[in-house]
Formats: sequence, structure tokens, C-alpha cells
Amino acid sequence: MRMYDIISKKRGGGELSQEEIQFFIDGYVGGDIPDYQASALMMAIYFQGMTERETANLTMSMARSGEMVDLSSIDGVKVDKHSTGGVGDKTTLIIAPMVASLGVRVAKMSGRGLGHTGGTVDKMESIPGMKTALDRETFFDIVRKVGVSVIGQSGNLVPADKKLYALRDVTATIESIPLIASSIMSKKIAAGSDCILLDVKTGSGAFMKTVDDSVRLAEAMVSIGEHVGRRTVALITDMDRPLGNAIGNSLEICEVCETLRGRGPKDLTAICVELAANMLYLAGHGSVEECRGLAKGQIENGGAFQKLREMVAAQGGDVSVLDDNSKFTQAAVRREIPARKDGFLHAMNTEECGIASVELGAGREKKEDPIDFSAGIVLHKKVGDRVAAGESLATFFTSSQEKCNEAEKLFRTAVQISAEPPAEIPLVHARVTKDGVEYSVPKG
Repeated sequence: MRMYDIISKKRGGGELSQEEIQFFIDGYVGGDIPDYQASALMMAIYFQGMTERETANLTMSMARSGEMVDLSSIDGVKVDKHSTGGVGDKTTLIIAPMVASLGVRVAKMSGRGLGHTGGTVDKMESIPGMKTALDRETFFDIVRKVGVSVIGQSGNLVPADKKLYALRDVTATIESIPLIASSIMSKKIAAGSDCILLDVKTGSGAFMKTVDDSVRLAEAMVSIGEHVGRRTVALITDMDRPLGNAIGNSLEICEVCETLRGRGPKDLTAICVELAANMLYLAGHGSVEECRGLAKGQIENGGAFQKLREMVAAQGGDVSVLDDNSKFTQAAVRREIPARKDGFLHAMNTEECGIASVELGAGREKKEDPIDFSAGIVLHKKVGDRVAAGESLATFFTSSQEKCNEAEKLFRTAVQISAEPPAEIPLVHARVTKDGVEYSVPKG
């Protein structure tokens, strides 16, 4: 078998066999296939696409390129959740305790933030003492005893994806749906859970800017999951506005606590209930409607918040900051951002809001950049709200006035105030299953 023939076949629109795909992955990870041939194949896939079978085979070859986590020693159904990334997206730390408090096991590996999107691991590490780097047996033991553990990605998980992602990043092949889908799903499959819920963001703060593109990606990922025996559902959720009111690490942990106490922002609470309901549905706890009721009940009875406390304690975190959020380290500088005119908050470019929070110190542009856990933004007005001139749109938290100056410029370009209120946009645009797509608002 020759790499030349595999490239030629895909360039001509042919369907690669499982053996040809495995030959490529083994050779590229092993260093026998050079970058220039891998680049040629990535470009051929970019233009010619892949069939569902090809994409599933590529995903499994990538998943098996390194360690495969075996969760079989943990009793019960294990459900994983993946978000394609957004601004103010702290849903994992809300929904994982919600479903774990109802007996569904969640053994989750999460990533750090990069660019305008925040990372779950960074948010967790804003809790004093919180450990996100745990050895495999400690991780499993916490899941067995508490029902949930969220840690950083570690070990030799999916080395093929690390190599291919770096290559795609510099060869203009990032935007290929089969390559995006196989990248995401290879990591989820290698992580070992029985069921996978996908939260595919759409809008100005998301990688996929349109609902149609987000649905296509979701369909590809659901197809992969079902092909390899994992029950998989995807929700297309809105990222044309930051999720909740807080953007920034300890600020978002405070909002997690408020939401689990039943006092969270309506949009964040609604999306978390929907995500948790679908995780419970995948685990066999009833219809989606029945599972919505179960999820809401765990907020109302305090069970979900208590489960968060148990997980944080098990991972060495200081639980007292969850009970009293004022114990978090406070930012040295606060600045109110007043509206300059009356009207309605018509739009908010979510990506620019995320970049503004990075300017304040809440995120990183390069992997080695440090993070100020106390930095970020708390929004006082959301899209659709009426605003008056002089009224605070947001509060900035950071370490210096200079950082506020640059962030304010970005934030003001992100916010549009107009005389008329905007059209209402659903929080959940669609639900994608193996049986098809259900739109919240009928198409056409």
C-alpha cells in the first residue's frame, strides 16, 4: 500500500477503505508518512468530503492511535458531554452535578480555554486547591464514590488528533466537517463513556456561525457516535450572545453556584436544564420531557449543588468559596461601562465580548499565557433589554486601568443599541438524533 495511491484515490472522489485509513493514521503517527503527504490528503478530503463510513473509520483509527480509557470498572451508565466552545459557557459544571445527583455517572475530561472561548479546567482551577490533574485510578475512584469527576485531558489520548489538528491549522483545512467531526468524536470515544451529548454552538461567538452549518456538523458527529455503538444526541444552542451574565473564571464559578441554587440567569438555567435532560434521556431515565422535570427538581431540592460541593471536595478544592463567593480573590480594579444612549440592546458580538475578557486577563491567546482568575466581565444587560443612557451595561474586573481601556473599546464595538427591540432568537435551535433533526422553529 502506498500513500501516493491513497491521496490520488481521495483526490478523484473515491471512498477510502478502513485499511487505507488505518495505514495513513499508523504511518503519520509513527513518523513514516511526511507532513507534505498528510497535507495533500487533508486538502483532498477538504474538497471531496467523506462518506459516513469513511468518517467513522477515520474517527476510530484516530481514537485508537493512543490510550483508550476503559470505564467498565465503574458501575452504571456513563454519559459524556462536549461543547464546541463559547463565551460564558460554564454548563459542564452545572449539568454534570445535576445528572450525577440522579445516579448517572459522569467521568469527564475537559480542556483549557484558548482565544475568545473559556475552558472548563481554567474555571475549576480558580477554586483554591482544586486539582484537575489526577491519575487515572484517583479519577475513577472519585467517579465511583461521588458519581462525577471533571479533570484536564492527560496521558497519550488521541495523538493522531494532536498531529492532524496542528497540520490542519497551517494548511487551511480546519473548516472541513468530516475532519472537525472526527477530531471531536475521536477524543470523546477514547474517553470511554457509553453515551455522548454534543452541545454544538452557533452564532457570532461560535466556530460555526450559521444554524445550517452547525446542523451539518452535528449530523456528522451523531452519525459517527451511532456507527461505533455510542448513543449520541446533539443540541444546536445559541452563541449570538454570551451565556449567562458572567465571563471569566471565578466570576463564572460564582454564577454556577447561583444557578445550582435556583438563582441563576434565565438563559443559562434554561439551556442547562435542556442539556441535563438530554443526558438523562441518553442514560435511560425516561422521555426528554420527564427528564426535564427531574433536572429542574435537582436544582429545587439542592441535590445538584450538594453534588458539586462533593466533587470539589474530592478533588481538593476549598468548598467554602462555593458557600460564600466573597471568599474568592477579588479583582483590584472595577469599571462600570455605561450606555451612551437610550434604546434596546439589539445585538452583542459574542466573540468580541470574549476577546474583551481576554484583554482583561481572563483568558489566553497562547497556551503558555497566564490567567488572572479574578478578571472578567459581568453583564447587566442582555440582548433584548431596554437600556437608558448612563445605565451600566457591564462591570469589568481586572488588575489595571490600562487593561480596562483596551477592553472597553472592544466591548463597545460588540454592543449595538437601537430604537427597536430585536427579533427573539431561540436558545436551542435544533435537536439532532439518529432519526433526524427537530427544529425549535420550523424551517421555511
